[in-house]
Amino acid sequence: MLDVQAPRLGPRATELLDLEQRYGAHNYHPLDVVLERGEGAWVWDVEGKKYLDLLAAYSAVNQGHCHPRLVAALERQARRLTLTSRAFYNDQLGPFCREICDLTGFERFLPMNSGAEAVETALKLARKWGQTVRGVPDVESEILVFDENFHGRTTTIVGFSTHEQYRFGFGPFAGGFRILPYGDAEAVAAAMSPRTIAILVEPIQGEGGIIIPPDGYLRRLRELATAHGALLVCDEIQSGLGRSGKLFAFEHEGIRPDVAIVGKALSGGLYPVSGVLADAATMSVFHPGDHGSTFGGNPLGAAVAREALRVLVEEKLIERSAELGAYLIDRLRAIDSPLVREVRGRGLWVGIELRPEAGPARPYCEKLRDAGVLCKETREQVIRVAPPLVIERPDLDWAIERFETVLRLP
Repeated sequence: MLDVQAPRLGPRATELLDLEQRYGAHNYHPLDVVLERGEGAWVWDVEGKKYLDLLAAYSAVNQGHCHPRLVAALERQARRLTLTSRAFYNDQLGPFCREICDLTGFERFLPMNSGAEAVETALKLARKWGQTVRGVPDVESEILVFDENFHGRTTTIVGFSTHEQYRFGFGPFAGGFRILPYGDAEAVAAAMSPRTIAILVEPIQGEGGIIIPPDGYLRRLRELATAHGALLVCDEIQSGLGRSGKLFAFEHEGIRPDVAIVGKALSGGLYPVSGVLADAATMSVFHPGDHGSTFGGNPLGAAVAREALRVLVEEKLIERSAELGAYLIDRLRAIDSPLVREVRGRGLWVGIELRPEAGPARPYCEKLRDAGVLCKETREQVIRVAPPLVIERPDLDWAIERFETVLRLP
């Protein structure tokens, strides 16, 4: 197991860390680094040390930190109008809905704020569709989900998590979910029934450790959902908007779900914006009063999201993710380390899974931090690598040199 000494924090960092520990809830375990500024793929701490960000706020900062076009859009709109609630129309939401539908090929968009809100919205959509369109009684309807999933932290969502810490102390939980092994299409085929109204799946599992399902898995889910008259719902909050080298990760198998959930990079990390995409026939089950959000669809968030989508397309960040991602994966796989069990990924989204004898991944993330590279562990044994899509190849090379040093340690 890697021996890591506690970092020597400067006085300002120590003060800020102590304030958060004293007055904040202790529901996170961050690395000991206190950041104050970011630009592109780089961030600086309060002591002036520079780091290469290889986490991108869990894919929320695909466009890079403080992208000047996004900052300008935020500033322009903040001077004009920030919030109306949905009691009135505003001049940004309609164009935002049109532009995201034109880009993605879906007919309707329902805006929310956080990723968990968007997942909850998709679950409500599936349940109401199941009752009003399919005619499945609410006490009988079932949504298929998968082990090692991560869709958020609400009580409904953690109720079908297989990670015990996410569940402990938060029950009782809502019923109507059936958990199946991820990547096993035949288990889904066996579970389909007249009660099945939807399949909720991450095309690539992020929190689960950057788990890519077998080839053909998503195509088979699409076939099964169609054959049984169920909705296929893809959670693309982390995997979407360029992270996997495609606009959406489901495009790697040439399929189209009935519902797509988006968030995180939808606003480039400047403002919480999320939402649900579906065609009109599905989305039409919602009527005024069925669902809503005071901040969802607000003009400030809509203006930023419109510019964030333009940046993704006009700066070819999706293509950049595919090209640099393939390069990064090849370079990481070339590291000759007895500590590494597997390097897997798609686009600029990579999991480095360590062997059990290497110990947990966190100490290696701490060593990388000390070397100027920021990434984070997931599922104990996996180092997650997900840089902003604006990262330059020389910066990747610089990071890879530090991975080589840390992963070759005895």
